Amino acid sequence: QVQLVESGGGLVQAGGSLRLSCAASIMIFQVNTMGWYRQGPGKQRELGATITSGGSTNYADSVKGRFTISRDNAKNTVYLQMNSLKPEDTAVYYCYCDLARGYWGQGTQVTVSS
Repeated sequence: QVQLVESGGGLVQAGGSLRLSCAASIMIFQVNTMGWYRQGPGKQRELGATITSGGSTNYADSVKGRFTISRDNAKNTVYLQMNSLKPEDTAVYYCYCDLARGYWGQGTQVTVSS
């Protein structure tokens, strides 16, 4: 059973930064794609960013240039560095792992105040 545990969320002022972490219960070097999705109040879950085992990244247009996704296979952890945060970035952020089937973490709340 794959477990993903997110951490690093919180309350931050607009323009600030946060770093989210996702610790996996498996060795993530075997996972092709891992990523971060988010779900804002009253909205559907949407893509934030993904990263492949080869290091290729993909970002939603809304976060390009502000967010950076990375993975540390030795620590079995995926990170999301979020800079220049905006109130519209307020959401629950979920870690995702694509290993034969999709797995989701429980989510971490990010709140950006104006």
